[in-house]
Amino acid sequence: MSRGQGTALITGASAGIGAVYADRLARRGHNLVLVARNEAKLNALAARLTVETGVTIEVLRADLTDEADTSRVEARLQADDITMLVNNAGVAVAGPTIEMDPERLEAMIRLNVVVATRLARAVAPGLAQRGKGDIINIASVVALRGDQPAISVGYGASKAYVLALSEGLDSELAPYSVRVQAVLPGATRTDLWEKGGLDINALPQEIVMETGDMVDAALAGLDQGERVTIPALPDNADWSAFKVARAVLHPNLSHRQPARRYRRNSEGPSVP
Repeated sequence: MSRGQGTALITGASAGIGAVYADRLARRGHNLVLVARNEAKLNALAARLTVETGVTIEVLRADLTDEADTSRVEARLQADDITMLVNNAGVAVAGPTIEMDPERLEAMIRLNVVVATRLARAVAPGLAQRGKGDIINIASVVALRGDQPAISVGYGASKAYVLALSEGLDSELAPYSVRVQAVLPGATRTDLWEKGGLDINALPQEIVMETGDMVDAALAGLDQGERVTIPALPDNADWSAFKVARAVLHPNLSHRQPARRYRRNSEGPSVP
């Protein structure tokens, strides 16, 4: 029987990170709405977790690359029983940008950026009105490594957007007691790698985290009040130091005049 945690909607729930979130949240007493394209896998997961946990589980088959299906998920997120969104659905397209199929690149950006934003936007007003709830956005450590994209520039850029979206939304929703957490996994053993054309077994195995460990760490971070959780980071003070360093820039990001080094005298060279 549910222990009154409300209902968590999880996208990309048929396998990998999404399926582990389903398992962990069900054991915490959340009812679930499982969203993915593979209905058979969703039904099998729902059947197992119903027996093991007793929570109520709804299967919502949806292809989030389809506009009508996305709208259906948005509508479900606006229901009063929703207390959590796990914005997990995403895809990676590997390779140099100049060699990338533009249609595949656009599809990745649509799913990782546009759909993630729309779903967060759909759930946020209801959570704010009820004064409680969580939005968990699955980003990636590549959001912090724009100069060294491990998969592709486009993938890293899409995850940098998810991080920025999460931090901004958290500021907006904090007055309503709604938490927004960005989770930044490193290399994690999921099928995202194979679908993206990469072999995770080719990576040094000491940097590859198992999916269960990653999700457990992310939920522990949420419990501890973290708004950005990097499961592999040994000392969260390093993230705090990063934020402080970033904040140092703020007072000088906008002025009436360009910085002195960009001004030129009448002869042309920059003013020293």
